[in-house]
Parts: sequence; C-alpha cells; structure tokens
Amino acid sequence: MLTILAVAAFCAGIVNALAGGGAFLTFPALLVSGIPAVDANASSTVALFPGQAVTSIASRGELKALPQEWRQDLLSMSIISLVGGTAGAVLLLVTPSDAFKALVPWLLLVATVIFAAGTRLDMTSQRRWLGPNAIKLVHGAIAVYGGYFGGGIGILMLAALAFYGMRDIRAMNSMKILFATLMNAAAVVIFIAAGRVHWLETSVMMVASMLGGYAGARLSGFLPQTVVKAFVICVGSILTVYFFVKPV
Repeated sequence: MLTILAVAAFCAGIVNALAGGGAFLTFPALLVSGIPAVDANASSTVALFPGQAVTSIASRGELKALPQEWRQDLLSMSIISLVGGTAGAVLLLVTPSDAFKALVPWLLLVATVIFAAGTRLDMTSQRRWLGPNAIKLVHGAIAVYGGYFGGGIGILMLAALAFYGMRDIRAMNSMKILFATLMNAAAVVIFIAAGRVHWLETSVMMVASMLGGYAGARLSGFLPQTVVKAFVICVGSILTVYFFVKPV
C-alpha cells in the first residue's frame, strides 16, 4: 500500500507544480488505504505542505515585484490566510467523523466543479466586482475552506483576485501560492498538535511529493497545462462518482 501512496504523492507533486489539484490524488489514496476520512485529509495536507513551501520560497521574487497598491493588501490578506486556515482546520477536527464521511463525495464534487470552471476563467475582462473590504471577506471564507478541505482553492483565489481587478497572472499566482502556503501552514500545525497525522504514510508521501514537484518543474517546459488540467478534472470526476457510489 505504501507503494501506491508514494505513486499518488509523486503524481500529486507533478500536478501541483504544473496546475494545482494534487490533493485530488493524495486524499483519496489515503482513504482507500484505510485511514479514517478526517485523518486522511489531515495527512494529505501535511504530506503536500513541504512542496508548497518550496514553491512559495521560489516565487518570492515575484512578490517583491508587486505594484505598491497590491503590496498594501499582501500583509492583511496573509494574516487572514493564517487565521482562516486555523479556523478551517479546527472546524475539520470538531466535525464528527460520520458527518465528514458523508461530506467527502460532495467536497470532491464541489472541488472538481471549481477546478473545471477555473480553467475557463476570463483574465481579459476589465470589470471589477469586489472592493477592498469585499475581497478580504471573500478571502477569509476561502481561507476557512482551505484549512478545512482545500480542493480547488487555487482556482478560488485566482478568481477572487481577478474579481478584485488584478490581471497580471504571474503576480496573482505568486500571491495565490503564498496565501495557500500560509493557510496550510496553520492547518499543518493544528493537525500535528491534534495527533491526526499518520506519520508512516505521510512521510513516504512527503518525500514522493517533493520528488514529483521537482519532476513537474522539469516537465513544465514542454507539457501543456491544458493536458494536466484535463487529467485533474478527469480524476476528480471519477473519484466523485466512485465515492458517491461507494461511500467512505
């Protein structure tokens, strides 16, 4: 079973490096291995976190190049990411196990739809839907969801930033990576402190996901993101149907 988990985590590392959505592979793999749903979610978050942290460090140069008006939002939204990620992780831990099991197929469905819809996000529209206060409220809700489950969270953050009027996709992506890393950092601390991480499986997946992230970085030069995104959507759809038919 550890081999299957390692393969899933390696593929997740590649997917995260190219398009995001690696949790679609690691979370179900841990479920199938027999780990309880809440613990599987916690272990998946911890397993993928080192790769996210490395990516965040690698993109820090783009954060330094942000326009001044965006920098003003960076600190406040970073704090919101930490607070929301903490709240979401605590909410997960107090959710009864049976209730979370019932939520799993619905969470996968929502995450898959969000990810699929995000591939069609129009970054050319100049319309601004959110103001400074509204973006913080929306980002707070996204952060709570990130700490609780997090599937499709990258797409949600990009959409929110686009609705706020941002259009530089490279700068937006660097902000997304930072915020996701902070949300998951808070969740990781909570999950470890609560003793909900299965360390044997998580350690194997942690190493495999980092190797996958390196491989993904090498593949990014010639593997189209559209192919990777289509793969993630197919996997998410299949897993959603599977867990609706065969509950956790």
